[in-house]
Amino acid sequence: MQKDGRVLYLTQAQDEYQYWNIPIANTTCLLLGTGTSVTQAAMRMLASAGVLVGFTGTGGTPLFAGTEIEWMTPQSEYRPTEYLQGWMSFWFDEAKRLTVAKQFQITCLDYLERCWTKDRDLIAAGFVVAAEDLDLLVVAQRKAIESAASAGDLLAAEALTTKKLYRLAARTSGYGSFARNHDGGDPANDFLNHGNYLTYGLAATTLWALGIPHAFAVMHGKTRRGALVFDVADLVKDALILPWSFFFGQQGATDQ
Repeated sequence: MQKDGRVLYLTQAQDEYQYWNIPIANTTCLLLGTGTSVTQAAMRMLASAGVLVGFTGTGGTPLFAGTEIEWMTPQSEYRPTEYLQGWMSFWFDEAKRLTVAKQFQITCLDYLERCWTKDRDLIAAGFVVAAEDLDLLVVAQRKAIESAASAGDLLAAEALTTKKLYRLAARTSGYGSFARNHDGGDPANDFLNHGNYLTYGLAATTLWALGIPHAFAVMHGKTRRGALVFDVADLVKDALILPWSFFFGQQGATDQ
């Protein structure tokens, strides 16, 4: 709500009201969980400060319609223009778009290799992957990226590699047998769903801040809603979300 020129979060604790100030000038994204309401006056202030507002499910995970993210984007005309103009300089050329899609995949692979072998937090947690296993996987994926003739080929190669990463992560973390189930049902699947949706929120926020519409994807197709969000999220999902999902799943951790 808006009160005294500020945006506040109001909650009732037994016999008293508690107000929490939200520093909107330093806020890029605000997630409203289940049961939260927002006033028009607060939305007006949030929009004027350029805050991206999302309605989410429990735990900050946007699970509306299963796969879609619901965002309220502020109507600001003062976001940067150079990023979208630079993006458009190649996007309408199919060959250039494929080149950029391949660069996305190479960047994703480089980041994954660095995280899985050198990330101090993962190593400290005991997630130490066998170098030869990861090398074989990375080399095969690099070859698939180079030979891909379309974005569809890239997506197919990525899906195959991710399946191999699931097996490798399950073995490395001691999780045991695993099968990907997008409806959840076991700790690793639940953490994968939760973590992936959080990366979608980060990707949506990043693209909004840069002023690049979600429709201008390089891999996920021209017709899928929010397609570029998924392209950007994929840069970090396998590198970060995947190993930690298996680690925390094996540890019996909670969403918190």
